[in-house]
Amino acid sequence: MKLRGRAWKFGDNISTDHIVPGRYYHLRSNMPELSKHIMEDADPDFMKKFKIGDFIVAGKNFGMGSSREHAPLALKIAGVGAVIAKSFARIFYRNAINVGLPLLIADTDRIENGEEIEVEPEKGLILTEKGIIEAKPLPSFMLSILTEGGLVNYIKKYGDLNF
Repeated sequence: MKLRGRAWKFGDNISTDHIVPGRYYHLRSNMPELSKHIMEDADPDFMKKFKIGDFIVAGKNFGMGSSREHAPLALKIAGVGAVIAKSFARIFYRNAINVGLPLLIADTDRIENGEEIEVEPEKGLILTEKGIIEAKPLPSFMLSILTEGGLVNYIKKYGDLNF
């Protein structure tokens, strides 16, 4: 699977409150509406620039803070192609894979804000204007979950976690 889009850069310690601002948490039963507000507290103009398939690129500890499972789901529903970061908060990472949102762990310093990039999650490759960045490849069982669109879809199709 090759993913293409623009990279939108953020720094370290982007919390689930940056991803889905708490003032919109009452919309959690209306995920399409909630997804219109992703990254608003980190960049108020983000949704004006963002196009479906674009990538969120960050530094260390992306998704820190509360264990809001709505944060990765809102990113997926908004159409984020993948999140690429130096590291992820553990619960965010698991929730993202479970909802089918691709994540890559990589050194993001050479990725420029607004740059067109291509991502190959299976190979752990990020192709930038300056060259190739190697990401930590996802394990095959995680790729299987992502291919099916998330853990629920995987279990519906296969009936169990048979990797």
